[in-house]
Amino acid sequence: MNLRITKRGDLPKKQEIIIRIAAVLLSIIFAGLILLVFGLNPVKIFTTIIDGSIGSKIRIQQTIIRAIPLTITALGIIVAFKMKFWNIGAEGQITMGALGATWVALHFSDSLPMPLMLFLMMLAAVFCGGIWAFIPAIFKAKMGTNETIFTLMMNYIAIKFVTYLQYGPWMDPNAGGFPKIAKFPANAVLPSVFGVNIGWIMMIVFTVLVYLFMTFTKKGYEIAVVGESVETARYAGMNISRIVIVAMLISGGMCGVVGMIQASAIEKTLISNIAGGYGFTAIIPAWLSRLNAVSALIICLAFAMLIQGGTYLQVSLGISSAVSSIVQGAILFFVLGSEFFLQYKLSFGKKTKGEVA
Repeated sequence: MNLRITKRGDLPKKQEIIIRIAAVLLSIIFAGLILLVFGLNPVKIFTTIIDGSIGSKIRIQQTIIRAIPLTITALGIIVAFKMKFWNIGAEGQITMGALGATWVALHFSDSLPMPLMLFLMMLAAVFCGGIWAFIPAIFKAKMGTNETIFTLMMNYIAIKFVTYLQYGPWMDPNAGGFPKIAKFPANAVLPSVFGVNIGWIMMIVFTVLVYLFMTFTKKGYEIAVVGESVETARYAGMNISRIVIVAMLISGGMCGVVGMIQASAIEKTLISNIAGGYGFTAIIPAWLSRLNAVSALIICLAFAMLIQGGTYLQVSLGISSAVSSIVQGAILFFVLGSEFFLQYKLSFGKKTKGEVA
């Protein structure tokens, strides 16, 4: 008897929801069993993670602060992934965006009004992040290079370049020889609303804009068509190279904004690890959202809860924050697994034409 894997048609919405809920419940059970093996109390761990992420006003604020870069980066990645351009370079694009914002903050007069200073920093961040994405895009469009390797390698170039600046030309002469870049002036620091930097407003605005762009605009439609079939797009008379470049400029520009937020609101200076791994982590919620901007926002908030809850675990119980990574990994395993069952079904019997054995 043969095991057959066949492509599903469109599932009813109710059945899709049931499969997703089952995946989450199984992931929690599985994570609980792993924690039991390590001699930990799963109920206490789970409740502590929830309490650590939303148990007080300050913890909620910290969760949102972590969700901001994760969400905006995921939105930028979605634009590229929708075109099946595998942008693994968000980490470098965030770093270069932070570099651009820092250049403005350090080289323009601190007498500039805050709105103008922040606007110039934003422009510089979008420009630098976009350029860092434009480079692999132009090579892909004109020479057919592998964008996964290209964008991945550019991450390290960006990080090492900032390290060079930190230890060399941009090192603060007033730091007593310590390799750091000077702090931003007060007018270059993002203000806060309700105790959280205004990046949370930008996060919501970008979510709406990306959703509208991908759903209702001609360029968003062209990006989707290129992702579905390059040959179809070419047959329809679309300029493939231009679409690839525009999409990556948008993707890199949004990641650059994340760099500006992290440098201005969080670090208030530029450091080599300014991206903090968000460029890699954001790939997961972007994919889990099935490249939907609104879903990505919700999933990124859940991820931020896990990250913040893991930090709280370490403080409150003295347990390594890696425990939350176990929970996160279990959830990812089952949720990603559910994607398979949403698209394919298993059956036993003889293989027929067109089926995968």
